Amino acid sequence: MFPTQFTSASFTWERKKLGDVANSYINGGTPDTQNKNYWIGDIPWIQSSDLKNDDIWNVNINKYITNKAVNDSAAKLIPANSIAIVTRVGVGKLAYMSQEYSTSQDFLSLVDIKEDLIFIMYMLYFKISKVSSSLQGTSIKGITKKELLNLSISIVNNTAEQNRIGQVFKILDNSINLHERKYEELTLIKKALLQKLFPKKDGFKPEVRYKNFNDAWEQRKLGEVIISEHKGKVKSIMKGGNTNYLETNYLNGGTAQKVDAIADVSKDDVLILWDGSKAGTIYHGFEGALGSTLKAYVPKYSGDFLYQILKKNQDKIYQSYRTPNIPHVIKNFTEKFNVSIPTIIEQQEIGDFFKQLDSLITLHRRKLEKLKQLKKFLLQNMFI
Repeated sequence: MFPTQFTSASFTWERKKLGDVANSYINGGTPDTQNKNYWIGDIPWIQSSDLKNDDIWNVNINKYITNKAVNDSAAKLIPANSIAIVTRVGVGKLAYMSQEYSTSQDFLSLVDIKEDLIFIMYMLYFKISKVSSSLQGTSIKGITKKELLNLSISIVNNTAEQNRIGQVFKILDNSINLHERKYEELTLIKKALLQKLFPKKDGFKPEVRYKNFNDAWEQRKLGEVIISEHKGKVKSIMKGGNTNYLETNYLNGGTAQKVDAIADVSKDDVLILWDGSKAGTIYHGFEGALGSTLKAYVPKYSGDFLYQILKKNQDKIYQSYRTPNIPHVIKNFTEKFNVSIPTIIEQQEIGDFFKQLDSLITLHRRKLEKLKQLKKFLLQNMFI
């Protein structure tokens, strides 16, 4: 059985050995680490920790060696446009090298590739990932050069088709990297804003103010900024209704059950996991019937604002407001926990701002997950 055809044209796929795709295969070595003169050159020398598991195009080069270091050790000078594969510690990683380089003994480099380079990169990424998965949980620490070069691979015998396949995966990776960077940037922006806007200690003023509000923030007990609180009910209700049943499994990404029950939680309510190993975890934006391990706080004003300030203090809740031995939030939590709040208008604007920011973060996270799933699907159906 051969891989899925990419275009409508009929091309033949052939079985080959990995040892057939390049004209040369070069091992690496490590110059004497005690000789500092070896490590002041301009030849990139890479080790397994410089590569990432799912990034085949970027290498974080940290060390450079001299020509003398190459001549005096097992290290080799490897031509540009080669593929470096980790075969020992960190097996499963590989990377394209656009410049001359050298490697540790944990690598085998494929030099002078006979096929389309980008196509071979993704084919190898798929095959080496499978090898790495098969080695997990075993006492085997790597793969030998002989075993690697004997790997059976499938290659389409048309260079133009190889190029098209490779370019699709390259474009897909670029899109994944774009959304990953955007997701990380937005997450860091949110973290920085939370640290600046919300007091680090109860009653302290924020480091910055939102827009031009100048009114002082006031310290209140949590119980003073909510209308009411109520715990969920024991799950003894009929399935198959029209109401989402909110329980820990659903809140952690599981599938919501539909039940025949009256919804007792609105999207503006702030939820806290009251019992269980993750007691103290804060949730928001859900609507439906509440599970028995959850409690809902109905905010007087902005639920989005209240959620952000409680979520920022989640570690504090874990540390100071849970019973010592049993993972359970203390009963008088709302009477003891202090929050610092601005005016109602400022609460609403801050809450709305973070709600929009959270939506944007979620959008990029979901797009990232879908793109990764698409890449995985295409790899599994393109390369066998």
